[in-house]
Amino acid sequence: MCCRRELSSRYKPVDVEKKWYARWEGSGSFTAECSSSKESFTIMIPPPNVTGMLHLGHVLNNTIQDILIRHKRMRGYEALWLPGTDHAGIATQNVVEKDIAKEGLTRYDLGREKFMERVWEWKEEYGGTIIRQLRKLGSSCDWTRERFTMDEGLSRAVAEVFVKLYEKGLVYRGNYIINWCPRCQTALSDEEVEYDEVQAHMYHLRYPIKDSEEFIHVATTRPETMLGDTAVAVHPNDERYTDLKDKTIILPIIGRHMKVIYDDYVDPEFGTGAVKVTPAHDPNDFFMGERHDLDKVCVLNNDGTMNENAGPYREQDRYECRETLLVDLKEGGYLVKVEPYVHSVGHCYRCHSVVEPMISDQWFVKMKPLAEPAIEMVKNGSITFYPERWKKVYLEWMENIRDWCISRQIWWGHRIPVYTCSVCGDMQAAVETPVSCAGCGETKLKQDPDVLDTWFSSWLWPFSTLGWPEKTQDLEHFYPTQDLVTAPEIIFFWVARMIMAGLEFMGDIPFSRVYIHGIVRDGKGRKMSKSLGNSPDPLDVIAESGADALRMGMMLITPRGQDVMFSRERIEIGRNFANKIWNMSRFVLMNMGDTSPPDLATIPKDDLLLEDRWILSRLDVVIHDLTAKIDMMELAQAAQIIYQFIWSEVCDWYVECKKSDLYSEDECRKKVACSVLKTVLGDVLKLLHPFMPFLTEELYESLSGGGAFLIRESWPETRGLRDTESEAKFSLLKQVISSARTLRAENGVSPNEKRDLYFACRSPEARKVIESRFVLINDLASASKLEVVEEDSLPSPSAKTVAGEVVVVLPLSGEDLRREEDRIRRELARIAPELARANRKLSNRNFLTRAPQDVVGKVKAEEAELMEKTEKLERHLVDIKGYLRSYVEKKADSPDVQEERL
Repeated sequence: MCCRRELSSRYKPVDVEKKWYARWEGSGSFTAECSSSKESFTIMIPPPNVTGMLHLGHVLNNTIQDILIRHKRMRGYEALWLPGTDHAGIATQNVVEKDIAKEGLTRYDLGREKFMERVWEWKEEYGGTIIRQLRKLGSSCDWTRERFTMDEGLSRAVAEVFVKLYEKGLVYRGNYIINWCPRCQTALSDEEVEYDEVQAHMYHLRYPIKDSEEFIHVATTRPETMLGDTAVAVHPNDERYTDLKDKTIILPIIGRHMKVIYDDYVDPEFGTGAVKVTPAHDPNDFFMGERHDLDKVCVLNNDGTMNENAGPYREQDRYECRETLLVDLKEGGYLVKVEPYVHSVGHCYRCHSVVEPMISDQWFVKMKPLAEPAIEMVKNGSITFYPERWKKVYLEWMENIRDWCISRQIWWGHRIPVYTCSVCGDMQAAVETPVSCAGCGETKLKQDPDVLDTWFSSWLWPFSTLGWPEKTQDLEHFYPTQDLVTAPEIIFFWVARMIMAGLEFMGDIPFSRVYIHGIVRDGKGRKMSKSLGNSPDPLDVIAESGADALRMGMMLITPRGQDVMFSRERIEIGRNFANKIWNMSRFVLMNMGDTSPPDLATIPKDDLLLEDRWILSRLDVVIHDLTAKIDMMELAQAAQIIYQFIWSEVCDWYVECKKSDLYSEDECRKKVACSVLKTVLGDVLKLLHPFMPFLTEELYESLSGGGAFLIRESWPETRGLRDTESEAKFSLLKQVISSARTLRAENGVSPNEKRDLYFACRSPEARKVIESRFVLINDLASASKLEVVEEDSLPSPSAKTVAGEVVVVLPLSGEDLRREEDRIRRELARIAPELARANRKLSNRNFLTRAPQDVVGKVKAEEAELMEKTEKLERHLVDIKGYLRSYVEKKADSPDVQEERL
């Protein structure tokens, strides 16, 4: 005997989810043991920003990770999903600066030390919001190992890496062109710049040639940068400009004398073939300046205002300068024309301000030496991308990689561990603050004021979180990790850099598989955003429908690597599925009572009916296919497999087939039914658990009688019960029963009305299947009488259809025929005005030429659908009239009618 708790009549996800998450975490179900003898499986969470809030992208990303980790945990691995957050340097500093601005303060008013105290206070109060929200989603992370990129241990790892790279000559300081955000007032790496197409203008200018009346024409989209021009460049083979050699160009307004340089970079076909060269404000111009030894004149301050090199425009905002300068150029006769121009403009990935390329003294990492082994690891298959197309994207970027600007002019972050002697000027990099200068012994040392790019800490995430540079048990047992799940926009920010760091500092790849999921978009294909108002709050969805509904709804629409089209209807699918499983399980458990069904292995095979052998065979197939799909990262297909199996095969067919056995007084029949049902239900709950953990855990507790956590159970194994013959036979039964139900519905027979059914079998095998399960057909097709007859002896009038090798026949009465004739005529009368309305629109030339094409297409599709319905109904009406004539004639020839006439 086992005591089962009765399930409530309705599934209430809020109560269930709160209860089970607390139990899992309290029992240590998420905690991985580094001393375990089991094979390890590790996933590192892409650390969300400490400023972050749960959005649908997080839901997708973390649901995928949770499916993988729960699956591996049930497969017997020592599974570690390590969580944590990123300090998000620029984003967090911006948040806190806005907060203190309410008090009328800036960070400079507080000073560095006090400001950092305020940031840490903010982090302690608000920084764990997204972590708490991930718990609501059911994320089974090992919270005992939660890390933060500015933890003491991770901070030490950052310093160690910087010093090691510095000593190898891979970290250097240089005056190079970088991306500068005037709003955040910091340098950005190339990957931190987002490019958007904007409607702008191309300004055509003419520069005077000294000692002549001639001009040279150039064009620019940023006229204010001309104030920093130090040359005009043309292609060496451009014959139009051969006579300019050794001539001097005069920069308008400023009056700077410039030379003409000849460089292969210039495209003679673009514009006039002559380009202005601003080495301090354009990456390509910077490299031309290096080749031709040009001056680099920076005209911008860090806040986006013009500096002293801008002459009369000093202290003007860059855009104010543009407008003023254009007026002056026009008045001076230097502005030739202005044309509309669409081009990509770089924006800061944090504040979305337009960034300025400008020369600056910054810290860089030499990337090519680090990239070479990381390229090879992907080429030789040691690291696999899912989908595979991302491999090409990765390789293209890595093979053209540029040095990484790692210094940031903010205060929140890992301060660069470089110290300069105030006496001799020597610089030294050190993990710990040095006591004195290594060169002269002076004790007055000044640390570099900049901090490191946020990604400089997160590229160490797979091993710094496990204790590196110390040789910890965690590091030994759980590194390298196996799977990384992330979004495409951080392949370069994070994925590529982690591979480089793992190979450089651990001597091994950090993971072997990279799953790149798509972006969550709305039904119109737009990216989710607060400004568009198209992004629901996941916590609202969870409160309304449950985390399981959200998770399953998302997975059912997530083809591998493709963007996800989200809609509330998808969550409704997940919620309906949860209710379907709940109701099915409640029914089974209620009818099973407190009895403990015998183990399936003890049931003689001869006691298993056709539907039992069918469902057990299908269960073996599903276990095999579902496991394979998860292993291949085909998670949408895996979700579809278990969804279809539970809904269409277990609920709609097998449980319906077993109702008569569960209600039967035959204890043997009931015992077999309960045994198979318990086996099937137990396995489907295990298979579904990674996708819908809360619901399945609650149901499993009732099925097992308590005392066993589903999260700790073993993943189902196939039982060797694949039976293709039983599958084929039951498939025929399903077709026959479905056909009988369709015939009844099409002819207006009430579901509660018992009616005779006849079958003409076209093969002995089909007849044997039908006759062996007459009882089942009788129950599921609401039959009063079943009979197998020869095809030429079928009753008439009747409705017929073919199901496989069986003709299914429903005898029709005169009342049936007249009722169906009336129904068809009413339906035709309802459709006729709708079809006429569509015809009128499509006959109207104005509608066809002026209405939007999608509207016209919609009306055409509506017309085609209505015409198809009309034709089908008219054919059916002809059949019904024929049945009626046959029925009347048959009745007229009956002995009773003949006798009445006499």
